[in-house]
Amino acid sequence: MITQKAKYALRALTVLAEAIDGEPIMISDIAAQQKIPKKFLEQILLDLKHHGIVTSRRGKQGGYLLLKPADMITFGEVLRIIDGPIAPLPCLSITAYSKCDDCDGEQNCEIRHVFAKVADATRKVLFSTTIADAVAPAKSARVTRLLA
Repeated sequence: MITQKAKYALRALTVLAEAIDGEPIMISDIAAQQKIPKKFLEQILLDLKHHGIVTSRRGKQGGYLLLKPADMITFGEVLRIIDGPIAPLPCLSITAYSKCDDCDGEQNCEIRHVFAKVADATRKVLFSTTIADAVAPAKSARVTRLLA
């Protein structure tokens, strides 16, 4: 399962991806729209800023905006930034590998073999799905309503 923090990060990024002409959006607006506690959102956006996902502008027209294009930000990248390793077992982690404490040998571990398939499938989906993919259905629905 992903953490609430990761869900909030993904929801905030979708708001920023939907911004008109890439205009900055204030934290208070994102927090109100997505029902995210403002202080918690500040921490999340700061993490994403440190990793080059978003940037901020100060002043009257200030706020947060995407630094990377939405089609270059994957769900997997965001989950790793916010939650850390994605693998279900430490011995399957790409970024934080460690041998399981009770391991007698990875080659003979039936559990590892099954969860390796799970991890591969999960990574495939998470690292091929972008924030742009997530907002595409919503954008097309809005355009359809506008044209009707």
